[in-house]
Amino acid sequence: MNVNQCPHCKRPYRRTTEQNALLWAMLTEVSQAVEWYGHWLTPEEWKDVFTAALRKEKVVPGINGGFVVLGQHTSKMDKQEFAELIELITAFQAERA
Repeated sequence: MNVNQCPHCKRPYRRTTEQNALLWAMLTEVSQAVEWYGHWLTPEEWKDVFTAALRKEKVVPGINGGFVVLGQHTSKMDKQEFAELIELITAFQAERA
């Protein structure tokens, strides 16, 4: 029996409440500690940066200039992918400590 998936439908379980709380605590910490290319990003913006890095998402030009990262939805991540996102943030923080 796989403990990471629903025994009935076999879909992977989504992130836990604990994982979600840890994610936002870490994103807040990074947002207060790291200036990114001359900008202080919000926790929400850092979530986009880390999610794009984890998933190697596509980036396309925006309608009015700039760029848009496509396909980022942490709410659709399973527990394993969410854990990988947290590990990525942890490694990023360690590099800058």
